[in-house]
Amino acid sequence: MRIPFLDGFLASMLGAIAIALLAPQLGVSGGVLHLERLTMVGVAIVFLLSGAGLSPAKLKAGAANWRLHLFVQLFTFAVFPLLGLAVVGLAGRWLPQELALGFFYLCALPSTVSSSIAMTALARGNIAAAVFNATLSSLIGMVLTPLYISLWLQAASHGVPLADQLIKIGEQLLLPFVVGQILRPLIGDWVAAHKHVTGKIDRGVIVLIVFNSFCDATAAGVWTRYGVAPLLATALLTGGLLGFVLWLTHLVATRFRFTVEDEIAAVFCGSKKSLAAGAPMAALIFGASSGGALGLIMLPIMVYHQLQLIVCSVIARRYAQRPETAP
Repeated sequence: MRIPFLDGFLASMLGAIAIALLAPQLGVSGGVLHLERLTMVGVAIVFLLSGAGLSPAKLKAGAANWRLHLFVQLFTFAVFPLLGLAVVGLAGRWLPQELALGFFYLCALPSTVSSSIAMTALARGNIAAAVFNATLSSLIGMVLTPLYISLWLQAASHGVPLADQLIKIGEQLLLPFVVGQILRPLIGDWVAAHKHVTGKIDRGVIVLIVFNSFCDATAAGVWTRYGVAPLLATALLTGGLLGFVLWLTHLVATRFRFTVEDEIAAVFCGSKKSLAAGAPMAALIFGASSGGALGLIMLPIMVYHQLQLIVCSVIARRYAQRPETAP
């Protein structure tokens, strides 16, 4: 299974950012394209298809390994947020307020689904456990991510009521997901047979959200206000964060004496963060209240997303080169 370093998705995101910097009026919220409405519809479709494509049988197959599941979920929703607080505590004074929020938001997000499973498969790890943990992480994240962000914003004295955030998440993400599960007997086979189509829809919606958020940020003067410093700081901090988490997940997994297959699932599921979930949730949680700074808030997860694909694909290939074990 090949995980490309640079693919059409990355090129599309970079193209969207370039257009947003040059002609922000095209994709600004309330503009001629009304992207804020289009992305809401797109997000609902993405989560409906995700629900329809989720196989209960695959989840059941990976559900028994509770030590591994506890490891992954604690790393995702306990260790990572603590690391986010540490990063902001150490470097926050030199970061724009919105970028500091973006780093904590990155650390509060659930793990990825598709790339965690793909990396685990490439490395010949425990695929069933990866499917279970990645899916469970996405479901838990619909509640814990807005909860963490609500606590952060309340601490900063400009919080949005948690109930309002959960209602938005429920309407835009959880409800379509549940509808997809209900429709699975009707459309599940089609979704499974056309993953290339659903994948393009997923990535297309993310690109639209990125385009909209960067248009809003450009129109609000965010980039002229801060220059290239946020990008450089983001690249440095996300690279350091990814390297530390990969080292820590590997260290703890070996201390827990996981099998190599379980260790692979633990490392890849426990170190990843989901842009596919992060982009829609950012639009819902922050939205117009970000004052045009949503692009800055999303910058850490966008950079981390690409770094994790590059670094983890190298690690997965090294795992895959180990000798075959006897049955």
